[in-house]
Amino acid sequence: MSVVIRSISAYVPPIRITNDELAARVETTDEWIHSHTGIGARHIAPDGVQTSDMAASAAKDALEKAKVSPHDIDYIIVATATPDYFGFPATACIVQDKLGAYGAAAFDVTAGCTGFIYALNVASSMLEASHGRHALVIGADSLSRIVDWNDRSTAVLFGDGAGAAVVSRIDEAGRGCLSFILGADGGGAKDLYLVQPERTQAFSRQEPVVPVISMNGKKVYDFAVKSITVVIERLLHKTAYRLEDFSWIVPHQANARIVQAAARRFSIPMEKIFMNIEEYANTSAASIPLALSEMDEKGLLKPNDLVMLVGFGAGLTYGAAVVRW
Repeated sequence: MSVVIRSISAYVPPIRITNDELAARVETTDEWIHSHTGIGARHIAPDGVQTSDMAASAAKDALEKAKVSPHDIDYIIVATATPDYFGFPATACIVQDKLGAYGAAAFDVTAGCTGFIYALNVASSMLEASHGRHALVIGADSLSRIVDWNDRSTAVLFGDGAGAAVVSRIDEAGRGCLSFILGADGGGAKDLYLVQPERTQAFSRQEPVVPVISMNGKKVYDFAVKSITVVIERLLHKTAYRLEDFSWIVPHQANARIVQAAARRFSIPMEKIFMNIEEYANTSAASIPLALSEMDEKGLLKPNDLVMLVGFGAGLTYGAAVVRW
């Protein structure tokens, strides 16, 4: 028995903002953004489009590709840091309704930019344990809604998008989701978080405010470089695979310099690492499935390719997965 990624799809918002366009609003330049991050543009959701809309759009395409009916879905797991409603209901429940996947269990996973890997592990484990058939694993974020567009240290980094995978249990061994490593360092929680009133009093009620991203850039950068190298080492040790066994390494698209530093550490040729951060920027939980969807559309993923997924993000969280395509 294996749990495989049967299909992968993505939704990219139509509004595209280049570095030059952003520089007209924030004190920065295209050259600075490119040289420090590798980002050239980002896409943001139009007014009125919520995280659930992007997630549902990506999920519908993934279901069509897989030829799986919404009625056959057992679980819907949405990884997001920007739910339609902070707290409840889960964005996954809203997606369930929009898809007509009535009866499917639906819940969200909050693990920042590592969210898709966390959700994929949860879905794989649940399908194995329950002998379920299909799950929808979705990474979706509308970070444009929580970015302070006057803060150039964060405004240049983020974009919106969604990616969805239909994950299925099949009676064939040695394929699909082969191994996972997940971890966190909660001591760095305030290095990347949403600034908002702290709820410390039972009867005190403050005016609602839109939370905004706050990031200690240096600490997050150091954590990312360290975590991506450590998690690769742990994954190789756990699985006994060698780096040369992998056809592709697909990292979270946070910063090109982070990935380049890790590649130098392991002497990995950049041609083996898929990057699309230049066009989409950091889309948080959407970045890995968005990258996989683009690779799939371009025919880069071949049957039996061994693929490593690596993520790191707010929490602080990190994780990696080995997938036999």
